Amino acid sequence: MKCASLLGVVGPVVFALGCAQSDPGITTNVKTKLMADDLVKARNIDVDTRERVVTLTGTVQSAEEEAKALQIARSTKGVVDVVDKIAINSSSEPRSAPTSGVGDTPAGTAAGVVTDASITAKVKSSLLADPDVSGLRIDVDTRNGIVTLTGTVGTAAEKTHAVELAGKVDNVTRVEDRLTLRR
Repeated sequence: MKCASLLGVVGPVVFALGCAQSDPGITTNVKTKLMADDLVKARNIDVDTRERVVTLTGTVQSAEEEAKALQIARSTKGVVDVVDKIAINSSSEPRSAPTSGVGDTPAGTAAGVVTDASITAKVKSSLLADPDVSGLRIDVDTRNGIVTLTGTVGTAAEKTHAVELAGKVDNVTRVEDRLTLRR
C-alpha cells in the first residue's frame, strides 16, 4: 500500500522531470501543479497542450482562483503561451454541485473527492511505472471519468497493454484509445 502511494507521488514528478518540454509532459506538469495548489486544486479545470501552448478550460469559483491557475500554467517550464478559456461561476444562487464524473456524487464532497485530474494522475503514474509501456509518449486526458489516451507507441501489444492499464485504475468508466503506432 505504501509503495502504491509513493508511486502515485513519484510517478508524475519523474515524468515531469523527464519530459517537461513535450506537449504531454507540459500537460501533465501543469495538471500536477494545479492539483497540488491549495486554492486551485484543479477542481474543474481541463488542461490541453498543442505546440507548447496550454489551453485551460473549465469553471472556477473566483477571479483569484482563475488568476492562480493561469499563473501556474504560465510559470511551467516549456510553456510558450496560455489560452484562458476559464469561466468564473459568479452566481450567488445555490447551484447543483459539479459532479466528480463518477455516478451522481458531487465533487468536493467527502464521497466525491475523486476528480478527473486525480484519475489522470493515477493513469499516468501507472503507465510510467510499467516497463512495457512508453509512458512518456502517451498523453492522458480525463473528462467525467472517461480517459482518452493519445500519443505514439511502438507495437500493437504495447497499445493494448496501455489501454488495459488505464482501464484498471479506480473510477475510470471507459478508455478512449487514440494511440497510434510509430512507423
